[in-house]
Amino acid sequence: MHRRPSWGYRCRAYQAGLPSYGYLCTTLLNFVLGLCDSFYVIYLTVSTQVILIRHGETDWSYQKRYCGFTDIDLNEKGRRQARRLHKRLSKETIHKVYSSDMKRTLQFAKIVFKDLPAEQLLDLREMNFGIFEGLTYQDIMEKYPRIYRNWLENPLDIIIPRGEGLNSMARRVRKALRRIIFHNSNKTVAVFTHGGPIRVILCDILGLDLKEVWKIEQELANISIIEFVEGRGKVHLLNDISYLNG
Repeated sequence: MHRRPSWGYRCRAYQAGLPSYGYLCTTLLNFVLGLCDSFYVIYLTVSTQVILIRHGETDWSYQKRYCGFTDIDLNEKGRRQARRLHKRLSKETIHKVYSSDMKRTLQFAKIVFKDLPAEQLLDLREMNFGIFEGLTYQDIMEKYPRIYRNWLENPLDIIIPRGEGLNSMARRVRKALRRIIFHNSNKTVAVFTHGGPIRVILCDILGLDLKEVWKIEQELANISIIEFVEGRGKVHLLNDISYLNG
């Protein structure tokens, strides 16, 4: 793949066409060239490590009910999962914590990082499932079977009535992620969010079509670790819940 030459390289190419103005001019120019190359190397090494965390169990997730914008508390099992994750991440150096503004993510984050208050980002919310909110698969197949099948087959084109489109959700999640990366160069951050937003991020990183988003497995209370360098993500850990068995 063709790479854009560094500023230093391009300046040297320009230098070759200059007439000679003496030793002082050459020395000064070489000094500037060295700075250019140094800054270029520093730019290349900027990275951000993001720990993506899906919230723990709620009564609705236990009952397998769709839950997007509905604000549900963690249940007791969800709080236990958070305490386990606190133990798992206690030795990690975390510089910043972000969370969606939903109770289930904020409560999870508060237990995991007791001394690090989470900055709330509304763009990290789960998708709004509209008329599917609070319903199980069986409920939906009884009330809205045609809408449900069309949505699963064409998730990019079909918007659930009174809900949110997948493209709309993906845009706000990407916006939130860009903001997080921009403000946290060479830092490690924890991001508490939901299954849908994490799936969108993973689709982008893995080069998958967004229409495949619901095929990505996301356990409750799982963690994924992603390193971003120059805006490109590298997955170091994916959908891990092994800490729950410890």
